[in-house]
Amino acid sequence: MPRPAPARHLPGLFLLIWPLLLLLPLAAPGPLTLPSFRRLGHRGHRGSPGRRPALAAPHRAPHSEAGVPGGTRNAGICKSRPLDLVFIIDSSRSVRPLEFTKVKTFVSQIIDTLDIGSADTRVAVVNYASTVKIEFHLQNYSDKQSLKQAVARITPLSTGTMSGLAIQTAMDEAFTVEAGARGPTSNIPKVAIIVTDGRPQDQVNEVAARARASGIELYAVGVDRADMESLKMIASDPLDEHVFYVETYGVIEKLSSRFQETFCAIDKCALNTHGCEHICVNDRTGSYHCECYEGYVLNEDRKTCSAEDKCALGTHGCQHLCVNDRNGTYHCECYEGYALNADKKTCSVRNKCALGSHGCQHICVSDGVASYHCDCYPGHTLNEDKKTCAAIEEARRLVSTEDACGCEATLAFQDKVSSYLQRLNTKLDDILKKLQINEYGQIHR
Repeated sequence: MPRPAPARHLPGLFLLIWPLLLLLPLAAPGPLTLPSFRRLGHRGHRGSPGRRPALAAPHRAPHSEAGVPGGTRNAGICKSRPLDLVFIIDSSRSVRPLEFTKVKTFVSQIIDTLDIGSADTRVAVVNYASTVKIEFHLQNYSDKQSLKQAVARITPLSTGTMSGLAIQTAMDEAFTVEAGARGPTSNIPKVAIIVTDGRPQDQVNEVAARARASGIELYAVGVDRADMESLKMIASDPLDEHVFYVETYGVIEKLSSRFQETFCAIDKCALNTHGCEHICVNDRTGSYHCECYEGYVLNEDRKTCSAEDKCALGTHGCQHLCVNDRNGTYHCECYEGYALNADKKTCSVRNKCALGSHGCQHICVSDGVASYHCDCYPGHTLNEDKKTCAAIEEARRLVSTEDACGCEATLAFQDKVSSYLQRLNTKLDDILKKLQINEYGQIHR
């Protein structure tokens, strides 16, 4: 019996392997997979530098093992940096209504990954086809909810793909201080994301170069029939970090995680390795610095804090004493003998004795706010000066001595008087005798 010809089994075999053949374009690079831009889910080779000056890209978090941005796996570690971000979206006729809805979903998903606010990221949208329309400026919305509602209200324009005009309009009207962009001294990056599915119908090379030279960082996202050379002329260097490509609008939403990674800055403070004693503050440069609670000052090590010497500032207003407290504040106190008044600043005399100027040898007794008297310890008595004290036995001895001395003096005086009187009596007797003799002589004459 002859063996069946192998060709009869080919149709069945072909049917078995046909699904595998359909998957091959997704597994291997196709004709549009160039080494200088990103294909969805893959990092391309680094583009050749030197074509134009490279602009600094926002700080990025490291890749996780699964390709998920570091910040998405570590809540609080990855924090979006403040940006002035302008979306420039192609809404020409080649973008079908459902596909345009996918673009708006893509924009909203990127907004969800950002910290939106007047001090954080500000967002504007430029819509273009053959004409250009600024849907809203950077200063119009400062919260995610109203921002996403504004994005949802955007409608397609018309035919044409005037990418160069759209970039020029964004540069002239969207990235201005009047429209809400922050000035050069703020160090806030200016970023534009251009989404298109066609070939520009105007010149984009020169206008994109001017935009980059003005400090705008350009990202180009191509979809389906997008011209890769035009995307590379638009985007900033390095191209492998600024050019993206997806085959259809159906998967463009997945690029939002890539931009989350791109705009992510590591939250150094959340890593808990900063060493700040009080407060860790993330800087916009991707670094951090330490600060202290109110009433404290940062030490020379720029990490630890010490209570601020409020008293040394000389502004405390205390009349007598200023005392620093541990919590960085202060309070007033008074010298001994004084009391703090109700104003907690000034002092009034409370006890004259406590002032130490009373002069009492033993005990000072306060008689009120403004007077006092002296007293002595037990066994002592107050002297006539009303200040000093003497022991009671000593006082008695002094009194006895004084009495004895007084007696001796009296006796001596008495002796002197008695002696004098005796002499006087003797003299009187002599005088009397002489008088008597004289009188007798006269009688007998």
